Amino acid sequence: MKKGSNRMIRINDEIQKEISAIIRGDLKDPRVGVITSVLKVDTTADLKYCKVYISVLGDDNKKEEVMGVLKNAAGYIRSLIAQRINLRVTPELKFILDDSLEYSFRIDSIIKSVVKDDEEEKADDNDGLQQ
Repeated sequence: MKKGSNRMIRINDEIQKEISAIIRGDLKDPRVGVITSVLKVDTTADLKYCKVYISVLGDDNKKEEVMGVLKNAAGYIRSLIAQRINLRVTPELKFILDDSLEYSFRIDSIIKSVVKDDEEEKADDNDGLQQ
């Protein structure tokens, strides 16, 4: 492993933790909050840019609304990170909508539905054999 990789992991974790705290507490916009999660943070090695992967539970309009609020508040969030984390350079934040969490919920419900149907089918087959 490269020497800087552990450092980048720690920086990414710290930025992710702070952005989550900022979204929950410091961002006073009621449109953002409980339904918004920071899934992952990916900072470039030179610390100039940071991709922040966000999950928003809700319909497409809600997602667009929350992402718009976050993009507008990026400068404010960046300034709070600069105060809280001691870095030479505070990265420019780019918020990216990540639907992987919602996708996994959908796949999980499909699997549960298939298993339930399969169990009901086996139960019906067993009832037919007993008669």
